[in-house]
Formats: sequence, structure tokens, C-alpha cells
Amino acid sequence: MGKELYDSYSVAREVFDTADKVLGFKLSELVFHGPADRLTLTQNAQPAILAVSVALARVLESHGLRPDMVAGFSLGEYSALVVAGSLAFEDAVLLARKRGLYMQEVCPPGKGGMAAIMGMPYAELEALCFAASKHGVVTVGNYNCPGQVVISGEAGAVDQVCKAVRDRGGRAVPIPVSAPFHCALMEPAALKLARDLDTVGLNPPNVPVYCNVSGKTVSEPEEIKEGLIQQVTSPVLWQVAIENMIRDGASLFVEVGPGKTLSGFGRRIDPGVGFVRFASPEDVDEVLDSHKEAWLE
Repeated sequence: MGKELYDSYSVAREVFDTADKVLGFKLSELVFHGPADRLTLTQNAQPAILAVSVALARVLESHGLRPDMVAGFSLGEYSALVVAGSLAFEDAVLLARKRGLYMQEVCPPGKGGMAAIMGMPYAELEALCFAASKHGVVTVGNYNCPGQVVISGEAGAVDQVCKAVRDRGGRAVPIPVSAPFHCALMEPAALKLARDLDTVGLNPPNVPVYCNVSGKTVSEPEEIKEGLIQQVTSPVLWQVAIENMIRDGASLFVEVGPGKTLSGFGRRIDPGVGFVRFASPEDVDEVLDSHKEAWLE
């Protein structure tokens, strides 16, 4: 992923070259060529996703397209903070690498799990998680959109909730992840990350940033740092964040990165708002045209 960007735009090359230099190994080669089993290790995947996301954002900026507000899903909050001028990319890519390492260390593969739950009211699912907690840690990890949430925790407890959901007519789909993100099992990782964040300079953002843990804007460096620490163990309130952005005037969202997952969530949150994806050089014209149409409206 990202190879076309690197070949087509100097601003994208600068991002990948900086990541290679800061990390001390060729992240770019891993991103462009794999192997997939190394790339998908969370300590590699997190800085890789961050680098691709920031490279895409820099390409949009080179075309004169700058966001009026930003939000990032989980790790994406780091990309959002870089784009908002609050966090230097050099610091962000190192933090992403360490964040991934810490998360993998605290929960070996197979111990934890995550699952997407569809067709289950929030309150009922939260009650099922509470009931299954006798089997181990399990909580809601992501509130994505109406009708879909993600649970996270110890594998046995997650399985118990999935079974209970299916018994009640809902859908439960296990998610192949290397660690159970956004739950209490990640507390040791959060403590280590907090020490690293204490060494990093953060600036007030130049555009509103909507935080994962509250869905509200954050503006002071201390509250930004606290949000990054808390999001390791707290659920992502994505639906709340998108609703707040729409309330504050957002009419067109650009999903930066491969896939259309967040656009799908957004359309379920508010079908009347525009969503467009930017993942490769081929998407530039569509994004720019969508932006012009949003202004005309």
C-alpha cells in the first residue's frame, strides 16, 4: 500500500522517508512490499497506517484541500493530530511504533479477541458484557454507528457474549486482530505510553480535533495527551464524534485511507451528509469535485 503515492508525489515521499529515518528501519519497504505476516504485526501495522494516512493528507494539502475539522478512528487520532498541527509526524510515528509494541506485549496472540456485533441495542449488549464478565474481561470497545458496535476482551468472555447475541437473534462476527484493543487488558500499555507522551511536545490544534474517548473537541495539550492515554483502554465513541462534527457544520467527510468502512458508518449515522474516499492518486479528482459540489450547495 502507498507505493503509488510514493512514486507520484514528493510530499508523500517525504513522509515515508522521514518515517524510515526516525524508526531506523525501512518501514517504506515493508509497507510497499511486505511480507504481509510482518506488516500485520501491530508494532509494524500502526506506524505503517499512520505513514500512509499522513502521506494521503499531505497530498490533499498539496492540492489546496485542508480540513475544517478532523477526527481519527483509534490509531487514526494520531494522524488527525498531525494534520491539525498538534503533533509532529516524527513524534507520531515513533509513538505509533511503541503503542503497537506495548499492546502486543501485554496480551499475547490468542489470549484476547474482538467481535463486531450487529442488530443489538447498546444497553442490551452492555448488559450481556456485564453478565459474561465472570468468564473474563469483556466490554464494548467501539461504538461505531447505529446497529454496530465492537466488543473487546479475553477470548473466552468475548465468545460468551457472541453466543448470547446469536441466541437473541443478533449477529456476531469475530475480528482477526493481534490484540484486544480498547479494553482494560490494555492498561499496562497505557501506562507505558503515558511515559512516552510526557516526553513529546504537543501544540494546540489549528483546526478542531474530535477525541475518541469523548467524541468532543480537544484543544489543550494536556487534554489531548490524556485522551491518547485513555483511548488505549476506553471505547471509541465514533458515532458521537461524527454526530458532533455534523452538528458543528460538517457537510462533507473525506475518508483518508484504503477501504470504505468509516464512510459506511457515517452514512448510517446521517444519510444526508456526503462521504468520499481518498486512498490513491486515482481518487484525487473525485475528492476535489466533491469538495466543489459541497461548496456550491
